[in-house]
Amino acid sequence: MTGMTETLRLWIRHEVRATERRTPIVPADARLLIEDGIPVTVEDSPQRAFPISDYAAVGCRIAEPGSWVDAPGDEFIIGLKELPDAPVALRHRHVFFGHAYKGQRGGRQLLRRFTAGGGTLFDLEYLVDGRGHRLAAFGYWAGYVGAALAALHHQGQLSSPLQPMTKDALDAALARSRRGVPPQALIIGAFGRCGRGAQAALATAGITPACWGLEDTETLDRAALLGHDVLVNAVLVTEPQSPFLTSADLEDPGRRLTAISDVTCDVTSACNMLPINDRTTSWTAPTRRLREGLRPLDIIAIDNLPALLPQEASIAFSADLLPHLASLGSSEPWQRCQRTFHRELARAG
Repeated sequence: MTGMTETLRLWIRHEVRATERRTPIVPADARLLIEDGIPVTVEDSPQRAFPISDYAAVGCRIAEPGSWVDAPGDEFIIGLKELPDAPVALRHRHVFFGHAYKGQRGGRQLLRRFTAGGGTLFDLEYLVDGRGHRLAAFGYWAGYVGAALAALHHQGQLSSPLQPMTKDALDAALARSRRGVPPQALIIGAFGRCGRGAQAALATAGITPACWGLEDTETLDRAALLGHDVLVNAVLVTEPQSPFLTSADLEDPGRRLTAISDVTCDVTSACNMLPINDRTTSWTAPTRRLREGLRPLDIIAIDNLPALLPQEASIAFSADLLPHLASLGSSEPWQRCQRTFHRELARAG
């Protein structure tokens, strides 16, 4: 890696969500950064899938959980999911998935915290190349886990609360779920990262899904959609569009659909393509019943699915992010993130 500056300093924060086991930078990649002259501080974290001793062994400075609030102002604070409620004023440059630009619940409040403190959000969702393709994403593993949970639930083999595991353990559960005639499954958005992960998981479960892409959703056949047993929504939407399903659609007497995995999980956003559901589910209660009766309908809408495979997901994401860290804040993709932040800050008022 090249292009490192004297002032580039990285601080990996502890994730406040108890079920968040992932890390944006794994120890092996932290070592490469340090070898390139970039100091890395890592907060201790009891739930992180990689022990703090592994970071110490490669030369990282170790800090207490949550101590980033007192870190020098020139540190880039790197995480994945939401920040704690305090401090109200955010003064640092933060790198994480902010979920604040599409009308999500709490988004305006987050942006106001940056206004109050003068800090900056480099939202990882908007770290893209010139064609708009994400440079670092968890999509494949989100799709894999989301489809796996839907398959297990349909077969009555999804136990709760969910626990983090390895891919081998999840695949073994999928193999055990094979019985009888496989369900008819549909993946919408089947040809992106997320959709490819969903296809791979269903294949492990012995299910050959119908795969819909952009052309299929432009002229959506809702009767065909409702004619499947399992639906996996893997579509990335950045602007509000006509939804895939409404509450009225669920009253169709021909509905066969009984299980949905909303991997995209834009449930509090104007971009929610499945407005039949308005809340996330959790590791403790992974499914939510949307319809009772002779043909019940359940949905899975967990917003950190890859955390169920924390090691595999972290290793893949860290490998994607690593080449861009030496130019953090200065290269065109990062500056594009910053321009998006300032545009959304102005829009939020």
